[in-house]
Amino acid sequence: MRRILAALLAAACLLGTPAAALAAPPPAVPADLTTAEVDFHGAGGLPMHGTVLAPTSAKPGHPGIVLVHGAGTGTPRTKLMEEAVQFARQGLSVLIYDKRSVGYSLFQRSYSQLADDALGAVGALRRQPGVDSRKVGIWGLSEGGWVAPIAASRSKDIAFVVLVGANALQPLRQQTWAVAAGLLKAGVSGPLVDRAEFNLYRTLADGGLFPEPWYEPGPTLAAVRQPVLAIWGTADLLTPPRQTPPLLARGLEQGGNRHYTIRFFADADHAAHRTPDGGVTRLPQLAPGYAGLVGSWVADVTAGRYPTAQVSGPTPTQISPAVPVPPPAWWESAAAQVAALALMLLAFTAYPVVASVRRLRGVRRPPVTRAARLLSAGGLVSVLGSFCYLFYLVLTGGKLAAPGPVVAGRPLVWLALQAIALASVAATVITAKAWLRTRDARGERVRLGLLTLGGLVFLPWAVYWGLLLP
Repeated sequence: MRRILAALLAAACLLGTPAAALAAPPPAVPADLTTAEVDFHGAGGLPMHGTVLAPTSAKPGHPGIVLVHGAGTGTPRTKLMEEAVQFARQGLSVLIYDKRSVGYSLFQRSYSQLADDALGAVGALRRQPGVDSRKVGIWGLSEGGWVAPIAASRSKDIAFVVLVGANALQPLRQQTWAVAAGLLKAGVSGPLVDRAEFNLYRTLADGGLFPEPWYEPGPTLAAVRQPVLAIWGTADLLTPPRQTPPLLARGLEQGGNRHYTIRFFADADHAAHRTPDGGVTRLPQLAPGYAGLVGSWVADVTAGRYPTAQVSGPTPTQISPAVPVPPPAWWESAAAQVAALALMLLAFTAYPVVASVRRLRGVRRPPVTRAARLLSAGGLVSVLGSFCYLFYLVLTGGKLAAPGPVVAGRPLVWLALQAIALASVAATVITAKAWLRTRDARGERVRLGLLTLGGLVFLPWAVYWGLLLP
């Protein structure tokens, strides 16, 4: 069942994603930069392709930097073109490459594998003419904030590490916070944020549909010996910008590494791009001073002038705390959720199906209560509608703060689902009374009994998912 669900959702989410094994056409670059196409091998010998950008006036023996993507299957190298151009104008050779799609999807990925891909790119950049092989570092954005430290901890060939919007939290904890932050930013509050979205991610992780959910970055950070520049925008809505930096610094210092610089940029989002609306919209331009900081910092550390535990910039805004996400208990596990879902769907669909069969066969129908019809229809709408809406928030709109119209802290869709759920509970009580009074021998007692059982399961299920909470 896990494979079927993963295949269906992956097909919808990954349709049209390019394969990393296919070389993309060389990107267009400004006239003041030169480019060179490079091929290298990633983890497992996967052929990978990239472009090196460098200033036309670059001196021999200049530094280089490899850019590691954030999350996304087969992300093309052009996604990081703005960063590559700006960093190259600071005197660096910059390698950008197409991210793999082989072995990587919404439900499958390995940070270790991605780190080996990055190491292949580092090796390719170190061999480029004019680049000092002792001065090549790595830059990681978002998911790359987990990947780049793994690569750095494995290789002395990496001279420095630059992290942007990095995560020092477990991936599942970061992701639940990100979607919740987007909803809160849109004015949503209550059980949709506190209960439904949180529990959905726990269920996905327990069912094997969220890759590397409890990866712990602390030990990897403790193994990083290179100097580190860590950058966050003050309006980051995808990584907790106040909780993460101290955890990253703690991890580095636990390994004895105090050669780090932490810098915050005002009016900048998760990728340190400018944002006009507190992180909801990302503009193409980098935050003012960001590229210059990378250039000057790299020049210093590759010349042996290492920083010592520097933190500067405006205090970031964090809309809510990121809370731990423990594995679910047995009764709230993915298996238990699937069992409850199957029972409710059977109970709520069996009632109208039996009625339709009787009608086709010309069998005289027993009296039908409106409550039974309401429970059958309302239960189906509540169960299927809530899951569809939650998946919509997770896969498309939640982290971008797009839950639809909001009234009194509740999206209208969610309010409607809550009203239907409440009506379904009331209908369960009436249907249960009708079942107790039924004594005929035409199977109606069984049909009402199954429907009542579905309603009884629905009650705690709806409380767990927040449909019956204010």
